[in-house]
Amino acid sequence: MKKVLIDLNIILDMLNKRDDHESALAIIDLCIKKKIKGYVSSHEITTLAYFMEKQKYSKIKRNKVINRLLNNLSVLSPNEKILRNALSSEILDYEDAIIDELASNEELDFIVTRNIKDFKKSKNKIYTAIEALEYIEAFENGPA
Repeated sequence: MKKVLIDLNIILDMLNKRDDHESALAIIDLCIKKKIKGYVSSHEITTLAYFMEKQKYSKIKRNKVINRLLNNLSVLSPNEKILRNALSSEILDYEDAIIDELASNEELDFIVTRNIKDFKKSKNKIYTAIEALEYIEAFENGPA
């Protein structure tokens, strides 16, 4: 089973029905169906709550979404080593550098994100939701 770190923008794409939200939903659905093991960073959950509150989601809806994510994804929390390593990362955005360090530290198979360009200097494999779905399908079907 592939182990995948899901960037917050994938979750926001799904929730807000932004571009490519169908693929984002399909990635989360694979986690729910236990076809892949999905991970998020703890700071992504708090940031998601902030965005939902800013977009006037009700507390009930916010809690329902976060509970569903927590029920189906594993949460990774950065420790001091990861936070320090992210400071010296070649990835310029600190939050993305933390995601990259977490995925590397946990030996995950890849990161799913909409912002491929932000991860150009990543230590990990990086896929968009569409690319991840294609990769997972090819992996499941094996060599032709």
